[in-house]
Amino acid sequence: MMKRAVISREELSVHIRSGDIETVIMGFVDRYGRLVGKRATGRFFLDHVADHGTENCDYLLTCDIDNQPEVGFRFSNFDLGYGDMLAKADWETIRIASWLPKTAIIMCDLFDSTSGEMVAVAPRSILRQQVDHAASMGYLTLLGSEIEFFLFHDSYDEAKKNGYASLRPHSAWAQDYNILQTTRDEYIVGAIRSAMELSGVPVEFSKGEAGAGQHEINLSYSTAIEMADRNHLYKNAAKEIAAAHGRSLTFMAKPDFNDVGSSCHIHASLWSLDGQTSVFADPTDALGMSQVFKQFLAGQIHTAREFSLLWAPTVNSYRRFQPGSWAPTGIGWGVDNRTLGFRQVGHGNATRVENRIPGADANSYLAFAGTIAGGLYGIKNKLTLGEPFVGNGYEDSSVGRIPWNLPDAIALWRDSDIARECFGEEVHHWILRSAQSEWEAFNRTVTDWEKNRYFERI
Repeated sequence: MMKRAVISREELSVHIRSGDIETVIMGFVDRYGRLVGKRATGRFFLDHVADHGTENCDYLLTCDIDNQPEVGFRFSNFDLGYGDMLAKADWETIRIASWLPKTAIIMCDLFDSTSGEMVAVAPRSILRQQVDHAASMGYLTLLGSEIEFFLFHDSYDEAKKNGYASLRPHSAWAQDYNILQTTRDEYIVGAIRSAMELSGVPVEFSKGEAGAGQHEINLSYSTAIEMADRNHLYKNAAKEIAAAHGRSLTFMAKPDFNDVGSSCHIHASLWSLDGQTSVFADPTDALGMSQVFKQFLAGQIHTAREFSLLWAPTVNSYRRFQPGSWAPTGIGWGVDNRTLGFRQVGHGNATRVENRIPGADANSYLAFAGTIAGGLYGIKNKLTLGEPFVGNGYEDSSVGRIPWNLPDAIALWRDSDIARECFGEEVHHWILRSAQSEWEAFNRTVTDWEKNRYFERI
């Protein structure tokens, strides 16, 4: 009988030999944040995979969302032959996947199959680089996030068959905090909460959100890499659980322009390396903010426009930034002010900054890496934090603005010396090329909007 959701390598071996576990997923995420990898039988995992890892084609970090090779990437391309990379288990991440029969899942780091070096452009590696940088400065990074989604009555097959038109939201009306409607959704949302808890992904709350059929599930905060792992396991499991019930859900940033968007608010704080003391809290400060906190927040604000690709990676991401929509359009900061990109929340050791810019479509490894990198840049350069904004951040022209489309965000990242300094040339190029290829794909498509507007009347 399996007692714990997060288990050791030795316990996994026992469960496999007893027949409790028959399948082991060796997983990592691609550039879109999708969970990819291989399933191994338990026997083969013990005999051949556990020590060696699994080989995976390196095009997984450069192909498009349809798994078609994309040109222009330095890391992998046809000229380099599209070789293998090695996915090796992070033994601290073994989980029993409670929503799947007799299955364990392990998050992996990626390594070059020839040199043995960690793949620098893998999303988990990019975040690890920033976590290590923070540690070298004496800080432990703790993060939490709030990821929203829309739930639909349609199955994924039905939605695709109908061209994702006329989707039926699981609620007929906005259900923010509403218990009656969310009770009707519990057979899906409750199943997701339970599966996460049973699979070693602690859940705090779920609630209805401001859109029709929209929900938010809050996972407990943790260290940066662990939190990103949790987010992507949750997003994958949520879709699989919805599909098992004949329903669909989406983490698109803006599935319907006439409704609100879905966010991934990121809460961040720095602690002593032993995790015992927050370095953000200062009881002598009027707002309880230490100098380190002020510099960290100043760095996030200073880099927010240039780092926007890390929080808003798709064409659809930028549909979300609309005035009065609960998604920010301005990059200022305030105290518990939801009209701005950043807000100071919490008290004492819970003092932290919330970044409200990222959408639910963000790759958490990259979004967290941007959060940490921007903050550390502020600390290293001793940036000064201005006074908190008071009022409506949507309307005040003095507040800096988030890029309103993907091409603008691409240009800001492309020309950013700070991004190159924080991430290095190879990662900078990989993120740039990823965004460029997304924009190129969009421009190879004729949309329904264009047909409706121009077919007869132009």
